[in-house]
Amino acid sequence: MSEIKKIRAPFDEATARGLQAGQCVLISGTIIAARDAAHKKMIEALDKGQALPVDLHGAVIYYVGPSPSKPGFVIGSAGPTTAGRMDAYAPRLIREAGLRGMIGKGYRKPEVVAAMQEYGVPYLAAVGGAGALIARCIKKYTVLAYAELGAEALAAMEVEDFPAIVVIDSKGNNYYEMGQAAYRQLA
Repeated sequence: MSEIKKIRAPFDEATARGLQAGQCVLISGTIIAARDAAHKKMIEALDKGQALPVDLHGAVIYYVGPSPSKPGFVIGSAGPTTAGRMDAYAPRLIREAGLRGMIGKGYRKPEVVAAMQEYGVPYLAAVGGAGALIARCIKKYTVLAYAELGAEALAAMEVEDFPAIVVIDSKGNNYYEMGQAAYRQLA
């Protein structure tokens, strides 16, 4: 899959279900920045029967805690956080809040993948170590909730041609496993 596909966020169902493991994408539109602490607060709100501070229906969450911006820049380095840290929260946000996509780095637990398959949600990876380059794609950063969390606040990020790779598609195909399988055949 050498062609790079341009897509818009938030994702509609057709976009989310149409992505394939191994596909390279450039995302434009609005993605939500949230890490561990913001996820914990959202789940606590759901546990109390409260509305979330932001509508996640169709949303794509980027697991990121950006560094402070330098003068003249929208945001500092904005590399991905390990997705597994959100695995305890992701299935509920998919099922109960309508989350439609996730961006991070690393593996996901089977229960997350099961929820992704059930609701047609892909998981994409951003390149770890490329946070300064990724930040160039972020045109606007607006804190929406949990400002007291600083870099871990819930925020909207307007992005243009944000690069990512579909790691696990809505059918459960896993690019990490596919890539390893090819090398195992050589051994």
